[in-house]
Amino acid sequence: MDNIWILAQAESNQGRSGITSERVTEEHEAVTTVPSDPNAASTQQKSKPLIPLWILPVLMLVMVFMLFRGPQKQKQQRKQMVQSLKKNDRVQTIGGIIGTIVNIKGDEITLKVDESNNTKITVVSSAIGKNMSKE
Repeated sequence: MDNIWILAQAESNQGRSGITSERVTEEHEAVTTVPSDPNAASTQQKSKPLIPLWILPVLMLVMVFMLFRGPQKQKQQRKQMVQSLKKNDRVQTIGGIIGTIVNIKGDEITLKVDESNNTKITVVSSAIGKNMSKE
């Protein structure tokens, strides 16, 4: 073991510190090297950010678009399905009742749910879950 290196931190008057190295010889005399420019060490330590800053807002916009686009598209499809309902369509309500449309009057839809007793119920159009005649 001829050479032993000791890493030490040297302090400067400006409050900034630089890392220096000392070589210790066999006679235990330390040789110190200090950078001439105290700002040189700080400029070398600066690195580029891992992710460019413009990517974060772009990703946020894409996420917001995807979050709001899905429910809006489903709402539009549901509205289109309710508007296309007509007499004698077989439908299922969101409560699970299956019936045949007998009458459509504005926002109210009359369903015939039992053929033998001629049982009818009236529901609002938003209560229709799916049109089973189209499937």
